[in-house]
Amino acid sequence: MAGPCAIEGEEIALQIAEQIVGITDKLRIPFIFKGSYRKANRSRVDSFTGIGDEKALKILARISKEFGVPTVTDIHETHEAAMAAEYVDVLQIPAFLCRQTDLLIAAAATGKTVNIKKGQFLSASSMRFAVDKVKESGNDKVILTDRGNTFGYQDLIVDYRGIPEMKSFNVPVVMDCTHSLQQPNQASGVTGGKPELIETIAKAAIAVGVDGLFIETHPAPENAKSDGANMLHLTLLEQLLVKLVRLRQAVI
Repeated sequence: MAGPCAIEGEEIALQIAEQIVGITDKLRIPFIFKGSYRKANRSRVDSFTGIGDEKALKILARISKEFGVPTVTDIHETHEAAMAAEYVDVLQIPAFLCRQTDLLIAAAATGKTVNIKKGQFLSASSMRFAVDKVKESGNDKVILTDRGNTFGYQDLIVDYRGIPEMKSFNVPVVMDCTHSLQQPNQASGVTGGKPELIETIAKAAIAVGVDGLFIETHPAPENAKSDGANMLHLTLLEQLLVKLVRLRQAVI
């Protein structure tokens, strides 16, 4: 899963999608385009939230149609599940909302694949219950995505023991290589990050058997309207994926 944090506009979203599709097609990597149609979890009231729900969702639908790839986006409230499901293939449950029963049930009811981000505040073993909520609602298309664990107030760490633990629930497990490097709760109200460690996080995840990777990427992270501090520069994506494919082949 890869793409910008948020849908900032049609032109840049199509540009990012085209470049990632070219890379993943060449390397034969299954690809889901990621873009949030709206950002609800913001540090400050003046932070960017989106360009309009329907406008952004239509851009995601266009990307899927033009490039022949599935798309994933976040939902935040129960009424958004059916709306977003009309445009995308995978509904993502944000980490802070992964215990919201009604939200998980609403996502399950659409019949779409549900990607549940593991809460920074939860153990890997406790994510079994989030999976159960979706499956017991009649939908067995579930993905779990690890995005690190809260460490103090302004940092995250990754406990790689959680990947085999979550794989034992018989669902695909993905490593979020960018959000796991966030440095939240900065005094400025703008989240920091350590993008120079994206390769480290990804390599370690592959080494312990992760099924997929989640990477937010942008042609100009310094100008991105959301989460630019922990994004991978788009020009670095291909060389990173070349290394990761080799590593994956070595550990299979």
